[in-house]
Amino acid sequence: MDTFTLTAWQRRRLQRQLRAAHDARLFRRALAVLDVARGESVAATARRLGVTPRVIYYWLRAYARDYDPAALRDGDRPGRPPLLTAGDRERLRELLLGWSPQDLGYAATDWTVPLLREHLAGGTGRRPSDDTIRRELGRQGFVWKRCRYALDPDPQLRGKKAPPAPAYPAVAAPQRPAGGG
Repeated sequence: MDTFTLTAWQRRRLQRQLRAAHDARLFRRALAVLDVARGESVAATARRLGVTPRVIYYWLRAYARDYDPAALRDGDRPGRPPLLTAGDRERLRELLLGWSPQDLGYAATDWTVPLLREHLAGGTGRRPSDDTIRRELGRQGFVWKRCRYALDPDPQLRGKKAPPAPAYPAVAAPQRPAGGG
């Protein structure tokens, strides 16, 4: 692919793509295609954008298939499969809404993330991390807050309060008459 030329219409579409791009990768790819079409060498474009020339050739080939700027977008990536299955998520929800740890034989009064992790590991054989459980609890709308103890007000509080301090008018600043000084 020694020469790469674009029609005026294709060039305008790519320039429009540059102005509208919110994704840095898409912007960089469209810029590379435009630069090579202007006559800049592939090696110089690759050096300026910090990629290898082979990558520039991939981008040019992807764009040349349909001459569509959308061909420069990133494809979907599968990523790592989730550790918690739909059944695990439902089990978490049931545990938090309907069961106390004491009902299931644990020596605790409230569910904690480590306790949930141990319970899920016993039932499924998989041991999700604390962060995985916290993320799932957040997705399901659960919020953990520390207990706040509220003490009853002291019935003898009035007798314990000190009387208000008397005002000492002698210490106050003297009043001066209004007028020039």
